[in-house]
Amino acid sequence: MVTSPSLLAGIMNAKPIVAELYTTEECSLCREMRSVLDRLRGEYPLAIREIDIRADASLLGRFAEEIPVLYLDGRKAFKYRVSEAALRRKLTFLLWQRRILGVAAKETS
Repeated sequence: MVTSPSLLAGIMNAKPIVAELYTTEECSLCREMRSVLDRLRGEYPLAIREIDIRADASLLGRFAEEIPVLYLDGRKAFKYRVSEAALRRKLTFLLWQRRILGVAAKETS
């Protein structure tokens, strides 16, 4: 968990991590994953985008048996369930990559 006020300010001023949540309206696991994302939204710079797989036949074919699926900065990160602790570790690692290693976020369309 982030404790330093200066570190927290730096994190929140960073370019947002794009969180794409592939879901359907009636999916209870999807609502749980969205809730975890929402809880961490105040700690990390997140741009959350929900994508209903029923709107696109190719997405439905690709994700029908896997939802929810969460992509972070264009890379598959979690499916089915994610704990707050696991998501926090992943988000912290992504920010560390950007800052220390200079790894840019993968562009998403």
